[in-house]
Amino acid sequence: MLLSAGEAKNLGPSSGPNRLRDLCTFCTISLDQEEVYRTKVYEKSVSPFYGEDFYFEIPRPFQCLSFYVYAKSMFQIRDLPIGKVAIRKEDLYKYCGKENWFQLQPVDPHSEVQGKVHLEMKLNELITENGSICQQLVVQIIACQGLPLISGQNCDPYATVTLVGPARWVYKHKVKLKVVELWNNGNLAQDVFLGETRVSVKILRNDNAHKAWYLLQPKGNGTKSKPDDLGSLRLKVTYTEDNVLPSPCYMALRNLMLKSPDVKPISASAAHVLGDICRESVGYDALLPVVRLLLHHNRLLPFLTSVAALELENTQEANTIFRGNSLATRCIDDMMKIVGKSYLTVTLKPVLNEIFESNKTCEIDPVKLKEGDNVEVNKENLQGYVHKVFTSITQSSSSCPPLMCDVFRSLRQLASKRFPADPHVQYSAVSSFIFLRFFAVAVLSPHTFQLRTHHPDPEISRTLTLISKTIQSLGSWGSLSKNKLVRQLLVRRCVHVIFNREVHKRAQGRKRLGKKNFKKRWLRVTNQELSYHKQKGKEALCIIPVKNILGVEKLEESAFNRKNMFQVIHSEKPLYVQAGNCVETNSWIEVLSQVSRCNPGRLSTFHPSAYVGGSWLCCTETNESTPGCKPCTATLLANIQLDIDCDRETERIFSFFSSSRSRLQKMEDACAGMSVYLGQQEECSAFTIQDPKETFRTIKELGEVLDDLQAHHDSKGALTDEPGTM
Repeated sequence: MLLSAGEAKNLGPSSGPNRLRDLCTFCTISLDQEEVYRTKVYEKSVSPFYGEDFYFEIPRPFQCLSFYVYAKSMFQIRDLPIGKVAIRKEDLYKYCGKENWFQLQPVDPHSEVQGKVHLEMKLNELITENGSICQQLVVQIIACQGLPLISGQNCDPYATVTLVGPARWVYKHKVKLKVVELWNNGNLAQDVFLGETRVSVKILRNDNAHKAWYLLQPKGNGTKSKPDDLGSLRLKVTYTEDNVLPSPCYMALRNLMLKSPDVKPISASAAHVLGDICRESVGYDALLPVVRLLLHHNRLLPFLTSVAALELENTQEANTIFRGNSLATRCIDDMMKIVGKSYLTVTLKPVLNEIFESNKTCEIDPVKLKEGDNVEVNKENLQGYVHKVFTSITQSSSSCPPLMCDVFRSLRQLASKRFPADPHVQYSAVSSFIFLRFFAVAVLSPHTFQLRTHHPDPEISRTLTLISKTIQSLGSWGSLSKNKLVRQLLVRRCVHVIFNREVHKRAQGRKRLGKKNFKKRWLRVTNQELSYHKQKGKEALCIIPVKNILGVEKLEESAFNRKNMFQVIHSEKPLYVQAGNCVETNSWIEVLSQVSRCNPGRLSTFHPSAYVGGSWLCCTETNESTPGCKPCTATLLANIQLDIDCDRETERIFSFFSSSRSRLQKMEDACAGMSVYLGQQEECSAFTIQDPKETFRTIKELGEVLDDLQAHHDSKGALTDEPGTM
């Protein structure tokens, strides 16, 4: 999903003392009731411009995508909700790919509902003691699904059943509705409304049970008076849901894509053809699933080498090498973002944390200096930060993923061959990626690379901008910095903090039930050890060497009745951890898997649940040392093969081809024209066609494969779900 939070207008009530002119605002993004992202805090404006994009895979089913606008006040403990925009999953297609203005709606606790309830209802006739006949309504609540977290924990729900009708409802047949309400038992706190569903008793017949799933609705079905004008929010939502077929259906297209690195010339390959025909519609976004597919099958390096060589053929000046936005540069960019995520964390996160926490002023522009600022002091602060960032980068060679090293080595060789008279071109070929397109971008926007939880405040954002610009300049200046960068094997390995967050950790060896079983802890991982602490900055309560980690996997919710759980399997008892949300859970698993990817003895199987009460809850085996009952998730090997769903990636490739069939036909016609007229025609200028016959052959094969795959989709048809009122 790609989300763009653009801007807001006229926030707050349209009149009165509650106008929010003096408050800072920010926007959050939630899946159902779980916050996954938030924007920067915008200073004192009722019409802030957020201008932030968020791209993420959705790791679980959801019903509603919500955007909340909050006001941040220095005098209140909690942020003040101004309003929200909520879009149901089934309505996302209406707004997909287009910018829309949405009116903010009030944030009412009784309207914040999610989930569904499974009901069984039966109407019986009974004969009373005096011989009269009456009706008995039996309601059984079988199960609930998708209920929200309450204060980060699974809720403790209970239900109430109410009969609603006219004044004479007590008489037979006068009852019109049955209302089932769900509430969370707050124990010492106030109970929280979770939702309701209303069912007409007309659907019930004597002695026949009615069983169905019902979506939970706001209280009173959300009927309320017209709210004040709370302002509006401009959003752009791009949501794609892949309808993935059985794996054999994709074999022909997958094989055709995997053959791409071997096709001569590379411009005639299926992968290059896809980039060519989609360039005008979606840019080079269509290449991401190609990169992921080739990466999984260890075919990415030869493809990147070939497309880089093709670009160098058309590069006339050494000082412009890999500076533009091309198929080659986009593929390498995508590769770095996929395999280099942990590398960024190891290299930049410690110094970025220092910048955020120390918050020294670095402004050197005389126009932007505040009263009392000393430009010389600011310059020293900036130089100190730049030195630390640049040193971290040039001393990070031991953490650089092997695939990135292989690609950079190939780029250096290609550049030296193309411009043999320039001794520095081999370094500029690498620095154009590693500095300009990788580290400088991550410094500028650390939250988009999960290096920080939220967007920095305006002053820190300005500091990061200055550092990023300086890093870009250093990356393209002189041979000194370039030589430092490429001499990777001569640098010692340092200890870096990679990831740290507050989590809930299960105490070892205690009973399964009880809230005291889980405690808040500060979890911290470096490239050498995983540790947890009572609080941030406190001494470690436990240290697990990274070399002892045998696996990192998700834990079933049923194990401890908690969501967002994962387990770290090591030489002693597994460490069970609950993360803050589903996105953080994935981040923890990815980071820990990457730092331990080369460990000897990594497990091939694991237990997806816990060992409690003398047996494994997943397989009921009583021996605690019994090998796992489920295969481990694909681990990250030395070449960083991620856990990639190849069928899903191939389906995405098919979708891009399908949406650009007209362009594919034009490219086929251009190849035919070049073969007949033996020359470059005007209609061919939009495509890269080196060998028209080979390219024509590839396009014809693609057409047959795409038609066959479309037939599989047509035969499958649409699946529908009809649970009650859903």
